[in-house]
Amino acid sequence: MFFFLRFGPFGEHTINASWVAVQELKKLGLGSEVDLHVYEVPVEYQKVQSLVPSLWKQYHPVLVVHVGVSGMATTVTLEKCGKNHGYKGLDNSSFCPDSQCCVVGGPDCIDSVIDMELVCKRVTASGLGVAVSVSKDAGRYLCDFTYYTSLYLSHGRSAFIHVPPLGKPYSGEDLGRALKAVIQEMLELLDQVEEKINCQQHFH
Repeated sequence: MFFFLRFGPFGEHTINASWVAVQELKKLGLGSEVDLHVYEVPVEYQKVQSLVPSLWKQYHPVLVVHVGVSGMATTVTLEKCGKNHGYKGLDNSSFCPDSQCCVVGGPDCIDSVIDMELVCKRVTASGLGVAVSVSKDAGRYLCDFTYYTSLYLSHGRSAFIHVPPLGKPYSGEDLGRALKAVIQEMLELLDQVEEKINCQQHFH
């Protein structure tokens, strides 16, 4: 079981590149062993706080990958971690949490269990033709807020990928191919993490 959560339109992004990229990924597929579900996440803090936990509780997915667009990105960017504090920007409904944080009392930062540097290295070495990079700051807006919420609920079994706007410089097809390559590497690494955990539990 595997989920894709991507964001709806916001600001100047009336056509969200993340939606186009995910649609291209759906066409390509991830293989018969992967049960892919796609959901659109409204760019609203309160909707995120209800939708993300309900999906984790309902489906218990192996991995959730969030995809969002960044106007500043020129590469497909893998986010290493989510931050709990510093949410001051108003969402699409002109709301901002009074606490300016995701989870009151939660850790300041949560890392994904997936080694993003290694995913980046492997995808780059594959000659994909789409530049991939790694970031430690998902932006303190709905992308970061959603990522932290998911990481907190899943004990790190989440990922976030930022894509650039369409045509700057990549097409939707390019971004779809990149998502497929990145996620396949993520799933492979996640299997290795699971094996390591199972081995440690066996010896304890």
